[in-house]
Amino acid sequence: MANESRPCPCDIGDRFDYGGRGREVQVEHIKAYVCKPPASTDKAVIVIHDIFGWQLPNTRYMADMLTTNGYIAICPDFFVGQEAWKPSNDWATFDDWLKTRNAGKIDKEVDVILKYLSEQCGAKKIGVIGFCWGGAAVQHLMLKNPHLKTGVSLYGVIRFFEDRSSLLHPTFFIFAEKDDYIPLEQVTVLEQKLKQNCKVDYEVKIYPGQTHGFVHRKREDINPQDKPYIEEGRKDMINWLNKYL
Repeated sequence: MANESRPCPCDIGDRFDYGGRGREVQVEHIKAYVCKPPASTDKAVIVIHDIFGWQLPNTRYMADMLTTNGYIAICPDFFVGQEAWKPSNDWATFDDWLKTRNAGKIDKEVDVILKYLSEQCGAKKIGVIGFCWGGAAVQHLMLKNPHLKTGVSLYGVIRFFEDRSSLLHPTFFIFAEKDDYIPLEQVTVLEQKLKQNCKVDYEVKIYPGQTHGFVHRKREDINPQDKPYIEEGRKDMINWLNKYL
């Protein structure tokens, strides 16, 4: 089922037997998953994982999806060796765990990855997408990093950066109508602030009936009634990247 009672069901994805098409690399102090298309390209997308970390098969599935659409995709370990959250962990300890993993403190790692993409992969146009914790990180980067061209924030946790909305680059925000983790009131406030302060192109889209983590849900957890919205979310993400990269 697509409705989970846990606070952050982002681990419900293509995790069954999915190994990924890419490979793991070491980029200075960061481990990363990289996937490249058969044809050479100067377009790349940084994929920012959710609380379940850079090795989650669902996230790699999404990175590979970007590659099938012609992009170099890289999913770095933005926890830099710290343990990712596990579904079996006690949610009562989550806030303490989160304090040591700040979505607004990834700039050093992003700079390392940008250098790698530019020098080792020949990338000239670089965008970013992120899920949940990573979606909040996308908003942070769109507010301050001049080297990225565009971003897609998928159910990014609004409360992390709710007071900042002066985006530097075109940004697409994907939200779920029935997200227990991100109330629609927060989405409304975000839209209002963007309308007041944002000088670049942006879009906020709410997908009917969907719950947190819906775009990278695993195949057997996709209800027939959810499938069109999941496919739409994935297509919208690719279309946005195609437009601005």
